[in-house]
Amino acid sequence: MTATATAPAPAAPPEARQGSPVLDWLKSQYALYILVALLLVATITRGSIFWGGTNLTNLLLQMSIIGVVTLAELIVVLTGGIDISVGSALGLAAVIAAGLFGGPSVFLGLVVAIIIGGIVGAVNGWLVAFRGLEPFIVTLGMLALARGLVYAYGNGIPINPTAASSYATLGQTTIIGIPLLAIIWLVMVALIAFLLYRTVWGRRVYAIGSNIEAARSSGIPVKTTLWSVYILAGLLVGLGGWMFLGRFASGTSTAGNLLELEAIAAVVIGGARLSGGYGKVFGAVVGTIIFAVIANLLSLLNVSTFLQDAFRGALILVAVTLATIQFSRKRRTTAPAAK
Repeated sequence: MTATATAPAPAAPPEARQGSPVLDWLKSQYALYILVALLLVATITRGSIFWGGTNLTNLLLQMSIIGVVTLAELIVVLTGGIDISVGSALGLAAVIAAGLFGGPSVFLGLVVAIIIGGIVGAVNGWLVAFRGLEPFIVTLGMLALARGLVYAYGNGIPINPTAASSYATLGQTTIIGIPLLAIIWLVMVALIAFLLYRTVWGRRVYAIGSNIEAARSSGIPVKTTLWSVYILAGLLVGLGGWMFLGRFASGTSTAGNLLELEAIAAVVIGGARLSGGYGKVFGAVVGTIIFAVIANLLSLLNVSTFLQDAFRGALILVAVTLATIQFSRKRRTTAPAAK
């Protein structure tokens, strides 16, 4: 008598076990769903005004400044750091460019603003990379320092550059209907995407954020890479300060106030991981659009400024919660495969 054993069913090939890449991507893009929902609300409540040419131009101008600052925040977050001084640094770059050597010239103002932003970023990066200080503490101190200098320099009074009319023209200039400031933002989006995805520097940034000790062991120059990240972030923030002058034609003591919260929230809601090593430029762009649409829509609905801040805060909490859930799911699904 022979015993017959039932042969186990063959394992499904990896292709069968995996879902469609497109579906997997769509499942992870909760920020897109939030954006679609916001656009639907805008269409239903203020459709004729929201989709009007004037409002769309204003919307693009809103995106441009926060968009550049969000890119600066993204590259810092990718390393596992955080920069909460971006708003104050933008304000400092704007008022100094408006009141010092850059006042008589738009181009000179650009140079001054970028230099100021670069100096702030270099100081932050040096303290983080070479002195080993925590990014949060360093940039918190820089936030207070830069904002204090903004108030001290202008005494709370808006500073109008000598070339105010030229700055106003800059803010109103369009190319094929798109504001020049928005085009500058999109160029920066392309530049940062190229640096992150197509250069050795970008691979080092992701490696440091994923595991800094492993990156150091593999020969990556961690300190100089971190320093370069903060310098580049500062340069972007300085550019944002110059763009602020282009939009408002003056440097104010409140320039960039609380902009760091919107930038961090836009990065998080775009899917970046605050612990570092994960995040995409596309997600940061979507996060930027979301916050610009929210600000624009709330203004069209005549919602008070205080409630607007409360709504943004609530959205930040929702974004962090969704990001935590998403990363937990990824960890659970990848853990069995690693065993």
